[in-house]
Amino acid sequence: MSIERWVPLVGWLRRYNRKLFSRDALAAVIVTLMLVPQALAYALLAGLPAEMGLYASMLPLVLYAIFGTSASLAVGPVAVAALMTASALSDLATPGSPEYVSAALVLAALSGLILIAMGVLRLGFLVNFLSHPVISGFITASGILIAMSQLKHILGVEASGHNVIDLLGGLLSQWQQVNITTLLIGLGVLGFLLVCRKRLNTWLTAIGVSASTAGLMVKAAPISAVVVTTLLAWGLNLAQHEVALVGTVPSGLPAIGLPSLDQTLWFGLLPAALLISLVGFVESVSVAQTLAAKRRQRIDPNQELIALGMANLGAGVSSGSPVSGGFSRSVVNFEAGAATPLAGAFTALGIMLSTLLLTDMLAFLPTATLAATIIVAVGTLIDLPAVKRTWQYSRSDGAAMVVTLLLTLLHSVEVGIICGVVLSLGLHLYRTSQPHSAVVGRVPGTEHFRNVKRHQVETDERVAMLRIDESLYFANARYLEDTVMALAARSPSLRHIVLTCQAVNVIDASALESLEAINARLCDAGVKLHMAEVKGPVMDRLKQTDFCDALTGQMFFTTFDAWQALAEAIKANTPPLPTQ
Repeated sequence: MSIERWVPLVGWLRRYNRKLFSRDALAAVIVTLMLVPQALAYALLAGLPAEMGLYASMLPLVLYAIFGTSASLAVGPVAVAALMTASALSDLATPGSPEYVSAALVLAALSGLILIAMGVLRLGFLVNFLSHPVISGFITASGILIAMSQLKHILGVEASGHNVIDLLGGLLSQWQQVNITTLLIGLGVLGFLLVCRKRLNTWLTAIGVSASTAGLMVKAAPISAVVVTTLLAWGLNLAQHEVALVGTVPSGLPAIGLPSLDQTLWFGLLPAALLISLVGFVESVSVAQTLAAKRRQRIDPNQELIALGMANLGAGVSSGSPVSGGFSRSVVNFEAGAATPLAGAFTALGIMLSTLLLTDMLAFLPTATLAATIIVAVGTLIDLPAVKRTWQYSRSDGAAMVVTLLLTLLHSVEVGIICGVVLSLGLHLYRTSQPHSAVVGRVPGTEHFRNVKRHQVETDERVAMLRIDESLYFANARYLEDTVMALAARSPSLRHIVLTCQAVNVIDASALESLEAINARLCDAGVKLHMAEVKGPVMDRLKQTDFCDALTGQMFFTTFDAWQALAEAIKANTPPLPTQ
């Protein structure tokens, strides 16, 4: 097997040239400027030392560049992963403590191993069990929780909790301790970033700045806030006014080493690691596929599992936190012209230089600035109108979305997403256990057949054509029996029942037994069972059994063939000739 299959970077390098390098380098500079404050902010959100966000933006990005298939996906710390990390670890140790940091490294490494295993086993399809409404509800709730969790930094108070109730209670109990200076910094940065997001693009284009450049300048607005507030904190010595600062950030590169090998810790973090892996993968692949489609490129989801797994494993051995693809950074990376995954490796180089050269300045960065940056960033995650749209279209999907959202807000992120997934699967089984079916008749003068309840069609009281609109498997096999026998019971003059199977992709062993039972019971009632439009793969499996020989009726190629043959047979009072 080609090495390019497992290491896509080999393919990128074969056609790499100076033009591609310049595009990747420019994108890396812009993403680096955006990633530095985000990496610090998301590390603090996860309850980790700020430098761990920077460490998670070095080796993981290089590993993704080697194994990834997306030219635009920007891997690194993200808000949702940081929230899930904090939720998973806060009950195990005090945030920021050595034990907490050690558990975070285990969580990152374990997430990486899970993703790699899924990629090697080609299990990317498993993420399909995370329905879009569930993911949407979870991300919306996570955005709200993240924003609320940052209010304590804006207010300069202490408050913690895993849900809205705990966070609100903590904030309300501390309202008398609000630090006015911190509040002014937080609100100032928040207002500045919101104005930049909503108005700056229009202002810049009005004075002649190109749309692409204006968009990138808007994305880089947090850098301005970081620089200005850091200089203010240093020049005015705001630490004396009890303004919380990031504090000392160690200069230098992260140490490489294995995380804790405590088996109890690994097994205890397994459920959280699985959830972080699945959610991060779904979010990353959705972004990567969207951006790849714009350039008529494609990504390999199973290879993306391996690439994201290697990135998380790299974070676990290099003092970093769990990572995944970030939406906003990936869009900026795309708009800046990133041509290959090497843009991520160049970004990692930029983060390394920042860690070596800028840590003294970052020590004076107010945490309120980072909190405001997070609140504005997660605003794009919150999509409450989607709840109404989903509910109007599908009550079952809407219910799964609402349950996920409410449980995440009111209980915890783990319970929210687990219950959402379980509810989605349960509703899917319920829907498919009662498949839609319709008695169809011939549209006059054509070879088309439609539902007798919706259209004016030709029918025959001695022939019933039942269209099955679902694959047949164990969950709906008994329902099919009941539907067919009820149809036979309603029509004493009925002599033939045709199951039209154009929507049936699978007939499992349980459904086969039900078909055999239907065939026998109809035979006892003097009714013949026929089937039409059975798909090739389904027919291949049926031919391996005795069902076709035992069938009292015939297998017809089309519904129209069945209609014609049965009409002639009834008219001549003779058995129809087989057409297939």
